[in-house]
Amino acid sequence: MAFAPMGPEASFFEVLDRHRESLLAALRRGGREPPSGGSRLASSSEVLASIENIIQDIITSLARNEAPAFTIDNRSSWENIKFEDSVGLQMVSHCTTRKIKSDSPKSAQKFALILKILSMIYKLVQSNTYATKRDIYYTDSQLFGNQTVVDNIINDISCMLKVSRRSLHILSTSKGLIAGNLRYIEEDGTKVNCTCGATAVAVPSNIQGIRNLVTDAKFVLIVEKDATFQRLLDDNFCNKLSPCIMITGKGVPDLNTRLLVKKLWDTFHVPVFTLVDADPHGIEIMCIYKYGSMSMSFEAHHLTVPAIRWLGLLPSDLKRLNVPKDSLIPLTKRDQMKLDSILRRPYVTCQPFWRKEMEIMADSKMKAEIQALTFLSSDYLSRVYLPNKLKFGGWI
Repeated sequence: MAFAPMGPEASFFEVLDRHRESLLAALRRGGREPPSGGSRLASSSEVLASIENIIQDIITSLARNEAPAFTIDNRSSWENIKFEDSVGLQMVSHCTTRKIKSDSPKSAQKFALILKILSMIYKLVQSNTYATKRDIYYTDSQLFGNQTVVDNIINDISCMLKVSRRSLHILSTSKGLIAGNLRYIEEDGTKVNCTCGATAVAVPSNIQGIRNLVTDAKFVLIVEKDATFQRLLDDNFCNKLSPCIMITGKGVPDLNTRLLVKKLWDTFHVPVFTLVDADPHGIEIMCIYKYGSMSMSFEAHHLTVPAIRWLGLLPSDLKRLNVPKDSLIPLTKRDQMKLDSILRRPYVTCQPFWRKEMEIMADSKMKAEIQALTFLSSDYLSRVYLPNKLKFGGWI
């Protein structure tokens, strides 16, 4: 059943429809898009066998009077990362590795913690039960010290076994929100309707488990910040520009929000746009959705949507809209370092318009939050800025 039309006339979406056709044509030419629904998950038996092989190697080392060690791909070096426009940042097949040795004072504790979490994962997979990263941390919070330790070890294990976190039966707690013209059924049979109202729906913690997704959305809008997302909800943006879907990861996106954006793209292939602050942090967040991050590059095929476009806030918009200087913020030293870092990344080469926008920011030494547009009017973002950008193709 289609959603009841509530938004603008069909002619409003002409440029969007043409953009979608160009995206589909690019996919057909490339022929490298994964099938609808994304990549295959490793089976439970494959995960169990991989863990058993690792334990067998440890036993073999001990039998030889050798100190066992884990060999893990180095996820913190750009030397191990390659860039493909159709996928984003991904690890090279023969990358440098690091050893987590059981007999080294520097790494013995980490070796023990990896072994402990591996045993917990084995039990989860064997019993077909699931746990969150938070659950694992609280099994022995004193031992682990803090949540970040657990998060990093789980990513290391996922990379070492070459399987997704979902295949390890470990779920992330979602922080993202979704609203708009979308319905789906969760793994437990719960029917979810995201039709935009005063409140949004929490992004599910099991993205792979959702099914029967239904939408007639013309576009997906990723909003960087929760405050902006809530403002657009209050302004009834989803209904005014229906049919559409709006998502926020509340800043740097969690894994589930990224998986959901990827699933929507793989399933429907409708244009996806980002609305972020005109600052290095906002650009970084957009890059994570589009091309992925270095630390999760081993899962790039599951997480990235290179078809994403930058809708706003563009640094060039600030001058075009005569945003007053007292609404702008000087770049900090940390901002400038972040901007320089992004400009050096391999994907900027194939994004000349992005480079130009970042150079405008670097030259002006100023940044701006989306809220800077409120100097024009309190609802300028939802009433004028976004509709015009979408109607006339104001994205890069």
